[in-house]
Amino acid sequence: MKEIVGIRFKKGGKVYYFSPEGINFEVGESAVVETVRGTECGEVVIANKEIEDNEISSPLKPILRKADEKDIKAVERNKIKESEAFKVCEEKIKFRKLKMNLVDVECTFDNSKLLFYFTAETRIDFRELVKDLASVFRTRIELRQIGVRDEAKVLGGLGICGREFCCKAHMGDFAPVSIKMAKEQGLSLNPTKISGTCGRLMCCLKNEQPAYDALLKITPKVGAIVVTPDGDKGKVIDVNLITGKLRIKTEKSEVPVTFDRSEVKLLKDAEIKLNKEELRALKNLEEK
Repeated sequence: MKEIVGIRFKKGGKVYYFSPEGINFEVGESAVVETVRGTECGEVVIANKEIEDNEISSPLKPILRKADEKDIKAVERNKIKESEAFKVCEEKIKFRKLKMNLVDVECTFDNSKLLFYFTAETRIDFRELVKDLASVFRTRIELRQIGVRDEAKVLGGLGICGREFCCKAHMGDFAPVSIKMAKEQGLSLNPTKISGTCGRLMCCLKNEQPAYDALLKITPKVGAIVVTPDGDKGKVIDVNLITGKLRIKTEKSEVPVTFDRSEVKLLKDAEIKLNKEELRALKNLEEK
């Protein structure tokens, strides 16, 4: 067992474990820590606790101290610098006529580096842009091209559910989402119905998949052969996984009859498959 403290550096960002070095923290406090990219200041989201060694993927870096008033002011100054750097960078991009969209700017806590995040449809030669920015800010400059999902996470917004994007609100890392999930959840494979604002498959498909996996284990699928309470053999032609209602076409009747999944006996189940046309048409929705 090892004692850790969980720290997050951005809202909705990944939680990293650090060694508290004998310091007790409460959730909501700020801490100055040593990271792979230098000294950083983050928010404590998991107070001191012990976890199993196998839950730690790499050696824990130390927490240097609790953030004091001086550290908090440094973070505030960095935010002002980030805002200024964003404006300057946009002007330089326009001047250089680069086909790129600036998304966010980060200033490291020790003020040793500025990171500029951007999206672009193709690879961009930004060497001259880096020189321009370095001459203005007199510090290390790094440009990183990110995907549309990362852009949505940075910018935030409201989903079709009316709530804040999951990626912005609470997701530390992006989980892989597949077209098969949408198919298994009985959704229409219409890109506008199953994709988020970023143009990729909605993250909530992944969030809800465990519940659908459990329901699929106890519910006959479309194409399954079952026996109804009347003793008639039939084929399932429609399924509502949430309510458990099945529409079944029996050998004795051309009109489908509705039964609950608990009322029928399964003889032979079917598989949920994607055809090649569906995969080809929607494959780009799975890309990052």
